[in-house]
Amino acid sequence: MRRSAGLILILGLVAAALWATDIVSIKVNPPTTRGVSASPFWQEVSGEATVPSALRIWVELAKAAKPAVVNVSTTQRGQARGPDEFFRRFFERGGPPREEPRGRQSLGSGVIASGDGHVVTNFHVVRGADAIVVRLADQSEYQAKLVGSDPKTDLALLKIDGRGLPAMPFGDSDRLEVGEPVMAIGNPFGLEQTVTTGIVSAKERFIGSGPYDDFIQTDASVNPGNSGGPLVDVRGALIGINTAIFSQTGGSVGIGFAIPVNVAKDVLRQLRDAGKVVRGYLGVAVAPVTPEARRAANLPGPKGALVAEVVSGSPAAAAALKPGDVIVRFQGQEIQDPRDLTRRVAATPPGMNVKLEVLRAGGEHAALTARIGELKETGAAEGR
Repeated sequence: MRRSAGLILILGLVAAALWATDIVSIKVNPPTTRGVSASPFWQEVSGEATVPSALRIWVELAKAAKPAVVNVSTTQRGQARGPDEFFRRFFERGGPPREEPRGRQSLGSGVIASGDGHVVTNFHVVRGADAIVVRLADQSEYQAKLVGSDPKTDLALLKIDGRGLPAMPFGDSDRLEVGEPVMAIGNPFGLEQTVTTGIVSAKERFIGSGPYDDFIQTDASVNPGNSGGPLVDVRGALIGINTAIFSQTGGSVGIGFAIPVNVAKDVLRQLRDAGKVVRGYLGVAVAPVTPEARRAANLPGPKGALVAEVVSGSPAAAAALKPGDVIVRFQGQEIQDPRDLTRRVAATPPGMNVKLEVLRAGGEHAALTARIGELKETGAAEGR
């Protein structure tokens, strides 16, 4: 036993000496699975590869625009309709809007309009809110004050206490062309800072939400939660406020609608200065020019607004407008259709005298002057 122990000790010392002098080396290989190679069978692209320059614009636009997009959440103590009820109100089939539990939170989007903390969103996002919280892209949160809202255009202006915030510049929606690429940014289903792209599918869409419909249609994917978020052009400018979708399921089918920024500009000025919007009032109910009216007035085309009713005691009545008249010009500008007249009258300050050019039965031409009144919320012939 002693000899065996001594022999083992000697052999151990010899082996340690040989390993220490690199005469003997020990290599340990990890276990391998039969038939599996340690090298990849796929081809990898170098990390230095760049996005093609033609597509790089979307990357840069997203980087520039996302900091100005915010999450808007509201708390309501009483019963309220579900989030983005505007999305469902016009397009989804089914029963009436469902009631949500007390104290619910509604999630929507918004865009920072000025560095001092003015935020634009939809009226339906903040309607009936007892508290409004705005969360910025950097996750900082602010309690927001409702400066003013305009249900007729579904716009609202909020104010948070901030300085030097990343505001988004306003563009010119009148210059938009059908087919022009656009980007939508928002919080669909609460998924913050979601970016989608598409094109301008159509302009001046009427969707039945009110007399001031003038929507940009886009196939950029928008869903509930995108409400109040920006539609951005390739210059990185705000050209629309995403507001509604056409859907029978509640999800995007590639037909979204945005309020043109040029419509929003005048509304937002008034909301900031007065907390409400004052609109002009003429006092007529108008309709598209019928073939009969066109023949009676010897009109060369279907343009114009046919007077269907004149409200007693209104500016229109004082100007001697009559049912059957076709208003073809307003302040020298050609009237395309009834909605065109509605928007022009609404944008005219109350108390201003305006020139109307009218065609009557037999081709009689009349030049009238009307003194625009102020539209009341309960006024007849709403918006006209």
